[in-house]
Amino acid sequence: MTVDQYKVSDTAKIADARSLIRHVFVRNLVLMANVGIHSFEKTGTQRIRLNVDLAVRETEQPPADEINQVVCYEEITDGIKGIVGRGHVNLVETLAEDIAAMCLEDPRVRSARVRVEKLDIFENAESVGVEIERFNSRA
Repeated sequence: MTVDQYKVSDTAKIADARSLIRHVFVRNLVLMANVGIHSFEKTGTQRIRLNVDLAVRETEQPPADEINQVVCYEEITDGIKGIVGRGHVNLVETLAEDIAAMCLEDPRVRSARVRVEKLDIFENAESVGVEIERFNSRA
């Protein structure tokens, strides 16, 4: 199994018809961010890649064909851009926590899995970073 196949099969488990869970996601969002603890990371931006997987509570009936009936991935993406644009953050862990908290503000979101990767840190590694999963206590 390749790495890409593993990523797809691993995240596909989030959708679950028996539990009325829909999977909403943002894949491979690449942004410039001011993140890091080293002096060279505090003076400029660097490329990061973000992936977000949300387990969203459904109703038994399909949603009406209206955007307000679903968790909107455009709003999630805009929220991520807003968080990244706030300014310098020392740790990718902090960035991931802030993104997860933003996603969980919607009570329909039962869990949020957030991966934040720095893309240009090590010459011989595609990326380094963190992945977290947080649950909504209100869901």
